[in-house]
Amino acid sequence: MKPIRLMSGFFTVGIWTLLSRVMGFVRDVMIAGYLGSGPAAEAFLVAFSLPNMFRRFFAEGAFNMAFVPMFSKKLESGDDPEKFAQDAFVGMAFILTLFTIIGIVAMPGLVLLMASGFAGDERFDLAVEYGRLAFPYILFISLAALVSGVLNATGRFMAAAAAPVVLNVIFILAVLIGAALGRDGSEAIGMGIDKALGLQIGDALALSVPLAGIAQLALVWWAAKRAGFTLTFGHRPRLTPELKRLAIIAAPAALAGGVMQINLLVGRQVASFYEGAVAWLNYADRLYQLPLGVVGIAIGVVLLPDLSRRLKAGDEQGSHTQISRAAEVSLALTIPSAVALMVIPFTLATVLFQRGATTTDDAAAIAIAVAIYGLGLPAFVLQKILQPLYYAREDTRRPFYFAVVAMVVNVVLAVGLSPVIGWIAPAIATTLAGWAMFALLAYGARGFGLAAKFDARFHKRIWRIMAAAAVMGGALWIGNLALQPLLAEPWWRGVALVILIALAAVSYFGTGQLIGAFKLAEFKRALKRG
Repeated sequence: MKPIRLMSGFFTVGIWTLLSRVMGFVRDVMIAGYLGSGPAAEAFLVAFSLPNMFRRFFAEGAFNMAFVPMFSKKLESGDDPEKFAQDAFVGMAFILTLFTIIGIVAMPGLVLLMASGFAGDERFDLAVEYGRLAFPYILFISLAALVSGVLNATGRFMAAAAAPVVLNVIFILAVLIGAALGRDGSEAIGMGIDKALGLQIGDALALSVPLAGIAQLALVWWAAKRAGFTLTFGHRPRLTPELKRLAIIAAPAALAGGVMQINLLVGRQVASFYEGAVAWLNYADRLYQLPLGVVGIAIGVVLLPDLSRRLKAGDEQGSHTQISRAAEVSLALTIPSAVALMVIPFTLATVLFQRGATTTDDAAAIAIAVAIYGLGLPAFVLQKILQPLYYAREDTRRPFYFAVVAMVVNVVLAVGLSPVIGWIAPAIATTLAGWAMFALLAYGARGFGLAAKFDARFHKRIWRIMAAAAVMGGALWIGNLALQPLLAEPWWRGVALVILIALAAVSYFGTGQLIGAFKLAEFKRALKRG
C-alpha cells in the first residue's frame, strides 16, 4: 500500500480548510451584517448547532475515531476494506435516518436543551422552526464523514477537505437569495423592515443546510468511486463481527464526544441568558477556528491514518519522526496565530464584523472572547496531535476519561463564574478546560514509548518559535497603535488589517529564519518528500 505523504497531505487539507474558513468568514460577516446579534441570528445559530453537535458526536467524533484506524489497518493488510466500509455505510444510514426523524419530532425539547434562555420569547419558536428544517443535515454530513474517512485512509485528502467549501458557498448564496426574495408580504405586515429581512434570511439559511449536506455527500461519494470504493445502499443493514468490534471501540469515543458536546451545551446555556452573547461567542469562535481548522484539524486528519498504518507495520521510529514534525509544523503556525488573536482582537473584530447591524459594542464583546480563545488555541492544536496516538491503538477509553475531567472543569467554571463575570465565563471555561485536556493526554501518552515522544529537534526549536512569535507580537502591538487613524475610518480598516498581516508575516518569519526557529527550505523539501 502506498504510504501517506504527511506533509503534502497536511498542506492539501490545510489549504482547502483555509479556503473553507475564509468562505465561512464571508458567510459570518454577511450574517452579522444583515442579522447582527438579533433574534433571527441567535435562533439560526442554535438551530444549526444542533445537527453540527450530533455530527461531531456520530461522525467526526465517535465513528471516525474508530472507523479510520480499523479501515487503515485493513488497507495495510489487504483484508477486504471495501466490504467493511460498505457495511458501515449502510449501518450508519439506517441508524441516522431513525435518529433524524426522532430529532425533528423532539425539536422543541432539543432547543430548550441547547438554549433554555430562549423560552418565552420569539427566539424559541424561530429556533424550533429553523431546527426542523436544518436537522436532516446530520444524516447527509455523517455519511459524508464516513466516505471522507475512506478517502483519507487511502491518502486522498482533497475532496474531503474541499467539501466544507461547498457548505459555505451554499450558505452565502442563501443569504443573498433570502435578502433578494424575502418572505411573503403579508407576514411582514406590522414588522420593521430590518426584522422582516432578518426572518427571510433566516428561512433561506435554514433551508440551505440540508441542501449543503447533500452536495457535500455527493462530492466525496464521487471521489471515493473514482478511487475504487463505490458505497451503495445495496443490502439491508447487518451486524457483522467487524461492525460489533467497531461499535465496541466507538462507544467510549461516542461518550467522549458526548462529553465535549456537553461543554458546548453548557456554554450556550449560560450565554443564552445574556442578550447577544450567543452571537458574540459564535463569531469569536469562528475567528479562532480559522487557525485551529487550518493547522490542528488538518494535521489530525492526516496523522490518524498514517499512525494507524505505521503501527500495523511496526514502524515505531517512523511514528516518532512523524509526530515530532507534525507538532513542530503545527506549533510554528499556531503560536503566532494565538499571539495575534491576543494582541489585536479588537482590530480583527472591528474589521471583520462591525458593519450593518453589528455595532461597536458588539465588536468589543467579540474581541474579548477572541482574546480568551487565543489563549487556548495551542492547547486545542496539541490535542489534535496527541489524540491520534490513542485512536491509532484503538484506545478510546482513556480519551473518554480525560474528556470527563475536562468537562467537569468546564462546567464548574462556566456556571460558577457567570454570576461574577457574566457572559464571558463560557469562553474562559473553554480555554482552561482545553489546557486541562491537553495535560491529561500528554500524561497518559507516556506509556506509548518512542512513538509518543518529541525528538531533540522539536525541543530545540520550540523555544525559538516562541521567541519569534514574541517579536511578532511586539511588532503587531506597535503597528496597531500607529495605524489607529486608519482603523478609525470604516473604508480604510481593511487596508490597515492587510498592513498588520504583512507586518506580522515579515517580523515572524524573518525573525524565525534568523534565529533558527525553522528553515523555509526544509518545508519545501518536506513537501516534495511528503
